[in-house]
This record gives sequence, structure tokens and C-alpha cells, in this order.
Amino acid sequence: MSFIEVIGRVIISFGVLLLMTRIMGKKQVSQLTYFNYITGITIGAVAASITIDRSIDMSDGFVSMVCWSLLTVLVSYINLKSPKARILLDGQPTIVIKNGKILEKTLAGLRLNMDDLSMLLREKNIFSTQEVDYAVLEPDGQLSVLKKVDQQSVTKKDLKVEAVKPLYVPTEIIVDSKVIVRNLEELNLSQNWLEKQLHQSGVSLQDVFYAEIQSDGTLYIDKRQDN
Repeated sequence: MSFIEVIGRVIISFGVLLLMTRIMGKKQVSQLTYFNYITGITIGAVAASITIDRSIDMSDGFVSMVCWSLLTVLVSYINLKSPKARILLDGQPTIVIKNGKILEKTLAGLRLNMDDLSMLLREKNIFSTQEVDYAVLEPDGQLSVLKKVDQQSVTKKDLKVEAVKPLYVPTEIIVDSKVIVRNLEELNLSQNWLEKQLHQSGVSLQDVFYAEIQSDGTLYIDKRQDN
């Protein structure tokens, strides 16, 4: 196989794979379920085979990629419309700890041991099962945990502290001395406002490596180190 043919196969496979990924959507990319994970690997393996295996006709390979992608989209559509199909294809959440009690038979049915459960709890910064009231194993393999009341973090509501609604979602405004105009517009802020903020801080745009608007409307500025 010549280098030119290899490069051609790679470029075309890359383009088709990118297109199919966009069609399948963000759910496939995020691999929310084992089904998404498996189909993602399969489509990637087909694309890789097309690029290096000369015995595979390119048109056959691309048809295979497209079919896998369209079937994935079809299954996602069925899941969206049918709760029963969603349970059948993706599974459903399973309670593994209930009222602080570990459900041993449920763990066995899921083929999980205590080491697995402890690892999943540690990923939630929980190092003792005594802290847990409920734990649910989600279809994507992640563990959702509800701590016991005496282990939960205290909130402002609990302390009867007035919660102030943030003015803005923290958003980058300047990156590498370049103004992110789109973000300014989304926040209904003007270039004049930004210039005034920089002037009040005693810096010019060229001095700023990164700037971010904070939730209270103030501007956080990180200057360039070489200035």
C-alpha cells in the first residue's frame, strides 16, 4: 500500500467518522451507557481497519460505519420514545445501599464485590459505608449517593443565611490578550464596559493573559508573567 493511499484512506475515514459522530450527538460522545461505549469502540475499530487494511474495500467500510451510526441513532430514538425499550436496552438504576444497609444479593446480581463498591464510594469522597443512606448504581456504571442526614453538608438554608443570586455565571472574557466578543454579548456587556474595567485596574489589554467575570460582576485579571 502506497503512502498516498494510506493518507487518503486516513483523511476520508477521519472525515466520515467526524460526520457520524456529529450525527450521533453528544450522548454517544459522553458514553452515557455501555451500549454507547461499545458502539463507539466498534465504529472506531471499523474506521481504523479501513485505514490500514488494504483488503477492505473503502466503500464497504464506509457503508459499515454509516450503518452502525444510523442503527445507534435509531436505538437512541427508540429509547427516547419508549420507556420499556429504554429499560431493555440501557438498563435501569439499581439500589445497592438502602437505609444504610448494603444489599448483598443485589450486589451479587450485578457481579460487584465490596471492593468495587468501596472504590465507587471513594470516587464520591466517601470512605465509610456508615455515611451512606442510599446508593444507586446508574446504567452508565456511576454511583449516585445520598448521605445520611447527619453526614450531609450544611447549607445556607440550614443556617438561615440569605442566599444572594449571582449576577453572572463566571465566564472567560479575555484569553491570551484577545477579547471573547461572543461571551461579552451573551452577558449583555459592551467593549466600553470592559475597557473601563481594565482602566480601573491599571492594565491594558496587551498586559492581560486571562480575564474572567465573576458571579458578583467583578473582573478577575491574570496578567502576563513577562510584563
